[in-house]
Parts: sequence; C-alpha cells; structure tokens
Amino acid sequence: MIQLTNFTKSYSSKSPFAVSDINMTCEKGCITGILGLNGAGKTTILKAITARHFATSGSVLVEGIEAGENAEQVRNLTGFIEEEPNLPGEYTVEEYLSQVFSLHQEKESHTDSEFLRNSNSKMILRSKIESVWQYENSLSISDLLPKKIKTLSKGQRQRVNFAQALIYNPSVLVLDEPASGLDPAQIINMRSLVKSLKDEHTILLSTHLMQEVDSLCDKVYILHQGKIAASGRPDEIASQFKCKNLEEAFFKITSASDIVGEQK
Repeated sequence: MIQLTNFTKSYSSKSPFAVSDINMTCEKGCITGILGLNGAGKTTILKAITARHFATSGSVLVEGIEAGENAEQVRNLTGFIEEEPNLPGEYTVEEYLSQVFSLHQEKESHTDSEFLRNSNSKMILRSKIESVWQYENSLSISDLLPKKIKTLSKGQRQRVNFAQALIYNPSVLVLDEPASGLDPAQIINMRSLVKSLKDEHTILLSTHLMQEVDSLCDKVYILHQGKIAASGRPDEIASQFKCKNLEEAFFKITSASDIVGEQK
C-alpha cells in the first residue's frame, strides 16, 4: 500500500512547489494511475514514493514505512520502472540483472559480499534471474542476456528496465511512462504483464497517454498544476465533470486554470 498525506515538494526555497498538498492512496490489487500533462508533477510523486527524493512537507508511506526516514528499506520494497532508465552500458544484460538481484539480496540478508561467495546463494541468484523469464511472452528478453546494454535499442532497454524491477519481487511497482520506447506489439504485451501482476502487487502508473489509463487503471488521479484536480474511477471522474468519458473530462480539467477537484 502507498499513502501520501499532504505531500508537498519544492526543489529549492526560491522555487514554487512542484506539487502541493497531495493526498493519495494506492492499494494492492488495484492499478492506480496518475494522469497529467508533462510538468504536472507526476514524476515528482513517483520519485518520492521510491525514496529518490523526499517531501518538503507531509508524509509518504510505503507498506506503512515512512520513505523519508527509511529510504533504503523503501527502495528495497519498490520496483521502479523509469521513463529514461540509467542503465550501465558496459554490462551485459545478464551481468546487470545479476548485480541488481544480488544487491537487494545483500540488503535483506545483511551478509554483504558473503552472499556472492556462497555457492548455494549463486544458485538462488541464477534461479531468480530465470524466474523473470516466466514473463517471457511479455518481456521477450532471453535473447538479450549476452548483449551489452549499450548496444540495445530504446525498446530493448525498456524491456530490461521491466526485468530489473521484477527480479527481486518487490511488493510495490512504480511505473513512469511504461510504454516509452515500445512498439505497438510490445505495448500490448506490457499491458498484459502489468495486469498479471495486479493481484500480488501495489501498482502505481504515471502516464500522459489516455489509452494506457483506459487499458490498465482501476482508479485515477488527475494532476493539474501540481495539485490533484480529480480522483476516482474513470467513469466517476467523467460524471463529476459532466463529460461523456475520461478523455473529455481530462481535457476539460487541464484547459482550466482554476479547477481543483475534491480529493477522495
């Protein structure tokens, strides 16, 4: 579960708030979407939830743990799929995924390098890497294992990005523009993958694409000018703003400078 209470973030004392007074709840078994124009504050929220940066005021709880006070623990609970992943180009895909898994395993076991020296642990590591391939039809990644990351296309890098977020089986998945760089067939597979993970994970998805929300999200928060302008099921938001559908409501909200909806 993710819970933001009066979350506010400013990047400097002289700048305006990137987001202000955000109240948001995301629950296991429900795909929650954040929808907004570029610059609305979506990525700011995601980075706070994954403990990449911290609240100026308010609180961010992930599985009941305060992100600002227990950043490492929260990072170990969250799989973060960034829009522009910073992947190490000189690594092969298998080397990178092995490192991601072993680092998280070290944090859990508190044995540091001892984990990698233990032959049984190495077998566990390989098993975990192979467990990602259960999503083979969605990720299509096994052919990439021996390749250096710097040689991959943007779409291939995004598939590796999904794999690194899944390999240590975090309870919370945070997706920032997950369709970025994927071709139409890969987007369909990505949607199928996200839906398959829904029952066992808390999933938060940020996008500016209406079709991603329509295809995946059970609940939606619409951000406008750093604030939540509307929230609820897509049909509830459409009804609230007297629109035929969510897309029409979204454009009505984001074209008006004075709309601040009631947060639910």
